[in-house]
Amino acid sequence: MAASGPDGHLSTRAKTVLPTRAKTVPLPSDPRRGRRVHRLALLLLLAVAGAPPVLAQPAPAVPSATAPDAQEAVALIRRANRLFGTGKKEDAVFAFYSGQLRFRAFLAAHPDIDPSGAPALFSSLMETVGRPINEYAFGDISALIRTIDRVLTWDEANPAPGIPAAARQSARAGLIGMRDQIRTEADSIRAERAAKGLENR
Repeated sequence: MAASGPDGHLSTRAKTVLPTRAKTVPLPSDPRRGRRVHRLALLLLLAVAGAPPVLAQPAPAVPSATAPDAQEAVALIRRANRLFGTGKKEDAVFAFYSGQLRFRAFLAAHPDIDPSGAPALFSSLMETVGRPINEYAFGDISALIRTIDRVLTWDEANPAPGIPAAARQSARAGLIGMRDQIRTEADSIRAERAAKGLENR
């Protein structure tokens, strides 16, 4: 736009008014702040470099049929099988029920164990070894009850070192319950055996 002169008339020369650029005033630097940032970065670097490597923690060992307590139980049951095969049938009954008690205590101590391992082995032994031994043992109810009492006494005097007391007591309670049931149902057991042609001694 044209500017007016001192006499009030418009001047024929227009003056261009240029905007003034704001001056940038540099902020005063704080050398102490820079040193603090540098020192913090250095400390972080040293902390990361000096930190021990994070190692993956090994998974807890899972008990199996190869565990010592399971192996003891298996050895007793296999011994029962050998004794039965050589005609030492009363000794076989004792060894079988001792091994069964120990194996049940092992399983009670490890309820989350892989069912295809020790539990499957236990079921197999009960079928292959236990069936003929039980068929013989139940032919003399009084002798079987005495043998179970001997097994309980032996187990109490020789507890399995790797089995918690609660698991041992659970297995023992199961065997005691079975003994008491046999005593209560002795007459019906004998009658059922006779009906099947099995011997009652």
